[in-house]
Amino acid sequence: MNALNIVEYTHNLGVQAKVASAQMARASAAVKSRALLALARLLRENVQALQTDNARDLERAVANGLSAPMVDRLRLTPKVLETCALGCEQLAAMADVIGEIIGMKQQPSGIRVGQMRVPIGVFGMIYESRPNVTIEAASLSIKSGNACILRGGSEAIESNKALAALVARALAEAGLPEHGVQLVQTTDREAVGQLIAMPDYVDVIIPRGGKGLIERISREAKVPVIKHLDGNCHTYVDDPCDIAMAVKVADNAKTQKYSPCNASESLLVARGVAGEFLPRIGAVYAAKGVEMRGCAESLAILKAVAGAKLAEATEQDWSEEYLAPIISVKIVAGVDEAIAHVNRYSSHHTDAILTRDHMHAQRFLREVDSASVMVNASTRFADGFEYGLGAEIGISTDKFHARGPVGIEGLTSLKYVVLGEGEVRA
Repeated sequence: MNALNIVEYTHNLGVQAKVASAQMARASAAVKSRALLALARLLRENVQALQTDNARDLERAVANGLSAPMVDRLRLTPKVLETCALGCEQLAAMADVIGEIIGMKQQPSGIRVGQMRVPIGVFGMIYESRPNVTIEAASLSIKSGNACILRGGSEAIESNKALAALVARALAEAGLPEHGVQLVQTTDREAVGQLIAMPDYVDVIIPRGGKGLIERISREAKVPVIKHLDGNCHTYVDDPCDIAMAVKVADNAKTQKYSPCNASESLLVARGVAGEFLPRIGAVYAAKGVEMRGCAESLAILKAVAGAKLAEATEQDWSEEYLAPIISVKIVAGVDEAIAHVNRYSSHHTDAILTRDHMHAQRFLREVDSASVMVNASTRFADGFEYGLGAEIGISTDKFHARGPVGIEGLTSLKYVVLGEGEVRA
């Protein structure tokens, strides 16, 4: 497409989405559930065909020299597709919050005032790598009564087209508009520039990808943006703690999968337990090939671990999102220093404390300024599916409108409704 065609193309997507949004907003809960269940069925029926399309993206990614973690993000395995299908079914089974009225109160004048939950209208989603985001975004759009325009990364174009075709079939089966969920079919980057500058048609933009993408969209968008810049997540091992549990959780938080934004990138250890904890977690990380970039005090302990890959941490390491088998390690005096370190260096995504001290846990929950704060659990749980949201559109580190995993409610707005019986203002 030439530049003029890109402008016309994205304008048409916007017009179609705006029209479809009115139909999506008035769809009944039963109709939306029918579409979601149809999508779950179609995903399971088309695993082999989807993997064939996905293989073309994987081959191109490897040929283009994409890193192993990035290639891993592209993969549509049967397990990934089954998770997508389960997410659709979980959403279908959830109560429909659209039209819900909350906080209804009688006023002295006689009127009753409350708030009704309504769809936002049209959201644009710009994402990289993971093609399963196409299904997560589409399913949440359907459940929340919104229309959406999806623009996935060029590296996953074949996979995204195949998934979007299944979404269109599911919408048609349920009698919903075919333009309720639209995929931008071109990889031309100008389409992104157009999509984020159409306030007449797009109500909010949700970027999900690398820091460069999100910074560009935040800078250039002419519509509101729900964003998170990166995922420098911390696991803090407190004194006192259950050492065996701490080893298990710190291992899972880092190594269960290296590429997601909720993997722990920094390990903080209270000085009182460092001598016992660090050799044990160090041995686990060494066996899995995880490089530990530590402070001088932690390296003095870790150097005794056989086969450990060690390096001295720089100031930059405390802020780094590695998305790789690397973790920064720092010994801190206790919970005060841990909270201060997290609030300084964290990306405010997800941070966890592993402790036996109830007061330390409560302080960490209250004082750590992040979208998700956890006690005695792996940061890998920071996920819409794990939180029972059915799926997530992304994880927001903003403080307004939506924060943390953005599910159905994050894609809605509240409007005031007033019920009267002929009251007039004096």
